Amino acid sequence: MGKLMPLFCLVYFTLCSTPLFTSSLTLESDIQVLRVVKRCIDPNAIPPNSYLSSWDFKLDPCETTGGQFLGILCSFPLDKSPNRITAIDLDGAGYQGFLTSAVGNLTELTFINLRKNNFRGPIPRSISNLKKLTRLSLSNNFFTGTIPLGLNTLKKLESLDISFNELSGTIHPSIGGLRGLTFLSLSNNGFTGRVPDLSGLWQLKTLDLSRNQLHGNLPNFPASLRTLILSQNLFLGHLTPLNKLSNLRVLDVSGNRLSGAITKEFFTLPKVTQLNLSNNHFTRLEIVRSFGQEELQVLDAKGNQLRGHLPLNLVTLQNLTTINLSYNQFFGKIPDAYASRVGDWSALYLDHNFLLGKLPAQFAQAAQRIRGSLSFNCLRCPDNVPLCEGGQRKVEECIGRPNTSG
Repeated sequence: MGKLMPLFCLVYFTLCSTPLFTSSLTLESDIQVLRVVKRCIDPNAIPPNSYLSSWDFKLDPCETTGGQFLGILCSFPLDKSPNRITAIDLDGAGYQGFLTSAVGNLTELTFINLRKNNFRGPIPRSISNLKKLTRLSLSNNFFTGTIPLGLNTLKKLESLDISFNELSGTIHPSIGGLRGLTFLSLSNNGFTGRVPDLSGLWQLKTLDLSRNQLHGNLPNFPASLRTLILSQNLFLGHLTPLNKLSNLRVLDVSGNRLSGAITKEFFTLPKVTQLNLSNNHFTRLEIVRSFGQEELQVLDAKGNQLRGHLPLNLVTLQNLTTINLSYNQFFGKIPDAYASRVGDWSALYLDHNFLLGKLPAQFAQAAQRIRGSLSFNCLRCPDNVPLCEGGQRKVEECIGRPNTSG
């Protein structure tokens, strides 16, 4: 039955083209599309008190009051032409079924939200007919197939969220033509290939491409970005294309294959508050002395191949509260300057490195105020200090390591 359902939806739409009542003030073809939308949902998956359960087609969708036709918004033209459906905003009730291609006939739609349900099958190509659409949210479903090519014709689209589905294929360069986008999330799918140049999306504030199988060097991104999430992909090369994104607040490139240096430019971006660079192949951490202009609060660079002494200038980043440099190859003593700042930090993870020497007394005094770990180094760490829990390496593992930080 499941495989026959899309065909059934199409047949049903054809059979239902005749009006069932004549008193409607809403365009009859719009009403028929809503009928098909509901018919393409397994009736056993429509919970009582859900939005879809309130769709009673004995009533006009745009003229009802009270609890009928929840999730539907309409326009009411002043020239007495028929009302039109302008929004479908379903609740996340776990609906199971398909999104009918008939939805492309709702040409006044500005908003579609189907997130947090169990829709499956392809995203209909007919969505490209919805030229007035400004927001499309299909996240947290089971949509399959590729991004419909015609999506790039939706020039009024401001927000596109198709994350957490089972979509695949490449990201077509034409998506760079959606110049009205401010929010774009393609995360948690199976997209492959290289990311096209998206620098033309000059209004884009949030871009999330995480948890796909995207590869290659990082492309150029819009200078307008405030949040950029590229984690859990297969990106290679250096961070250089990102160091001019002066509007960034949040950057997450964790879980890739990026290499080279984490350069000083990232620590002087004036608005960045969170940097997650963890689980890559970076070998060098460059931090210049700060003069209090930076907003950085969270630095996560764990799981790289960072070498040399701990960066002394880290303590000059006055807003920094959370530091994770664990699972790297740092060696030598913990700088005395760290001891003077440890009371200001809320989290410090330096475990699984090759640090040695006596733990500064201030670390023990701040033990109740700071989360973190100093384990699996070669430190002389008191057993009663929580940061030291987990044990240490043998001292000989940490002695004589070459300084290859460059």
